[in-house]
Amino acid sequence: MDSLVERHEHYMMLALRLAEKGADRGEVPVGAVVVSPKGQILSLAHNEPIDLHDPTGHAEIIAIRKAAQRIGNYRLVGCSLYVTLEPCVMCYGAIIHARIKRLFFGAYDPKAGAGTVFGLFSSPFFNHQPEVRGGILAELCEKVLKEFFEKLRSSKCCSSG
Repeated sequence: MDSLVERHEHYMMLALRLAEKGADRGEVPVGAVVVSPKGQILSLAHNEPIDLHDPTGHAEIIAIRKAAQRIGNYRLVGCSLYVTLEPCVMCYGAIIHARIKRLFFGAYDPKAGAGTVFGLFSSPFFNHQPEVRGGILAELCEKVLKEFFEKLRSSKCCSSG
């Protein structure tokens, strides 16, 4: 990779492909990638609360669990998390507890974003504070979400007999 921007975009594009895979399964299209301090991909995930019958089945949670199992430690010190949508409060809590070093996300979530709505990204009350950068490939991330919900709404409005 030639630059830091290209590397961030590479991982976010991978997360976007995962989000689309989730959308194909009827899940809200969010994808996540955990990357080691050396740039190795530790885990890949997309939203699966419907398939797993698990309200905690968010892409971030699944990716963090897989990465922790892979390295044999619940602390992901020095790791980065790439996710297509700004994390919710639950996922941000998991990011803090896992000691993720850097959080990169695509689309901002004006309805449930841990930073945008609840201001948690700048809260002084946590014992760990990841570096946070949002807006990476935001337009593409927003487009995937918008198309998913438009398709969902059109299928509901036209499916009744």
